[in-house]
Amino acid sequence: MVRHPLAPEQIDAGRRLGAFLRGARGGRRLIEVALAAGISPETLRKIETGRLPTPAFGTIVMLGEVLNVSLPQLADAWRAGLVQREAIPAPVAGAVGVTAAHPVAPTGARLSLTHP
Repeated sequence: MVRHPLAPEQIDAGRRLGAFLRGARGGRRLIEVALAAGISPETLRKIETGRLPTPAFGTIVMLGEVLNVSLPQLADAWRAGLVQREAIPAPVAGAVGVTAAHPVAPTGARLSLTHP
């Protein structure tokens, strides 16, 4: 599998996510939060500093639980300022496979985490 380099927007998004997580950690020690989330302190340090801009989904879920931050809040931190490359019409209520909880970007562009 070939892994393509991250776009500058993705790197910036990872930095925003890391800064958000660092702020959510507050005065808690890095090692305490990392171990509670089941990751190494070095992994958390890399995420917070933006050196690991695309952490695994499970890692983000566990950090959210430990820091009492919801996935929508984490997604908002990651998306803030993200430039949309492709505008997709907003989901239509009642359409097959579309729910009201489907994420919609502020510009009306839908972000998809899965392939069609």
